[in-house]
Amino acid sequence: MAKEKVKVKATKKKEEPIILVTNDDGFTAPGIHALVEAVKGLGKIVVVAPDKPQSGMGHAITIGEPLRLHKVHNFGDVEAYSCSGTPVDCVKLAVDKVLHRKPDICISGINHGANHSINVIYSGTMSAALEASIESIPSIGFSLLDYSIEADFEGAKKYARIIVEQLLASKKLDKHICLNVNIPKVKTELIKGIKICSQAYAKYQEKFDERKDPHGRKYFWLTGEFVNFDKSKESDVWALKNNYVSVVPVQFDLTNYELKKQLEKNWKF
Repeated sequence: MAKEKVKVKATKKKEEPIILVTNDDGFTAPGIHALVEAVKGLGKIVVVAPDKPQSGMGHAITIGEPLRLHKVHNFGDVEAYSCSGTPVDCVKLAVDKVLHRKPDICISGINHGANHSINVIYSGTMSAALEASIESIPSIGFSLLDYSIEADFEGAKKYARIIVEQLLASKKLDKHICLNVNIPKVKTELIKGIKICSQAYAKYQEKFDERKDPHGRKYFWLTGEFVNFDKSKESDVWALKNNYVSVVPVQFDLTNYELKKQLEKNWKF
């Protein structure tokens, strides 16, 4: 009796996702090394980060000056580059000249210091994430509420991995998804969990101190204090104050649609 041939269906090996990692504190900052450690094993990691701190750069891009990329070996066996430009430049160059394709996800951080409430406007960390979002790359910006170079990133690493895993596993989400994630400055065991939030209405009450340098020349130094005007328990500031990790979905479309409707209805031209 002839043996019946059994057809074996070939299964295509699923390619691992490409994870682009960047920041605004520079490629030597402890925060970006913590973020790389947090997502190891979730995909192929490629780092493209500024060669120096770029905090407060917002969505700046480099125009009229050359941009330089240099391969660095600060991340062990992870492919990594330093970039002479801004965080947004890093994302643009990574897509066009390093990866030659869009990554599956872009993560930025872990920033040393808060990027909740109005800080998202000024943040180089979040501008890198938003630039990825503009290019239809799902993105997340991570920040720890600790400015110290010796900050404890264990809690931030734990929750960064959880959130990245969730995003990689998610289906049918907006292709422009961008999340602003802030982690409170407490021991890991004191973090109560993750809370999806809205951006608080809070800002800095600023002033400029007038000072003199050693040569007697006048200069100004920005000072001020952070004031929260938002008492909602749905805000990121409230969540962080109460030891939750805050997750705020953000977008680059700044259109005020309610005001648009009012103007269309009431203004006469």
